[in-house]
Amino acid sequence: MVKEKKRTGKKIKRKHVPIGNAYIKASYNNTIVTLTEANGNVIAWGSAGASGFKGARQATPYAAQVAAEAAAEKAKAFGLEKINVYVKGIGAGRDQAIRGLTGNGLDLISISDVTPIPHNGCRKKKQRRV
Repeated sequence: MVKEKKRTGKKIKRKHVPIGNAYIKASYNNTIVTLTEANGNVIAWGSAGASGFKGARQATPYAAQVAAEAAAEKAKAFGLEKINVYVKGIGAGRDQAIRGLTGNGLDLISISDVTPIPHNGCRKKKQRRV
């Protein structure tokens, strides 16, 4: 005798997000790609480490491209079509991550570099007196 499970609760409805933002953080060690709604709620993300790259291979442009493609594939389920791209950091995967997003069918609206730049930097060490 097989028991049938009763369905309880509502059916999950996926959001439809046609326009969103893509945040690419390219450091010396890894590249992280985050895709969000226009208001900032995360819908998909991917990183070179999560894509299976470890160690020095994590910081390569190819790893950044694979991470961006993985994130874009997840975001397709939400209907993401157009993105504003914000790039932060000075890693090797900056440009290749953008190519990975566009290669997966996402249209670019704009590209902005939001890398933090020190205006005056840290205070210098006091001068040595001999």
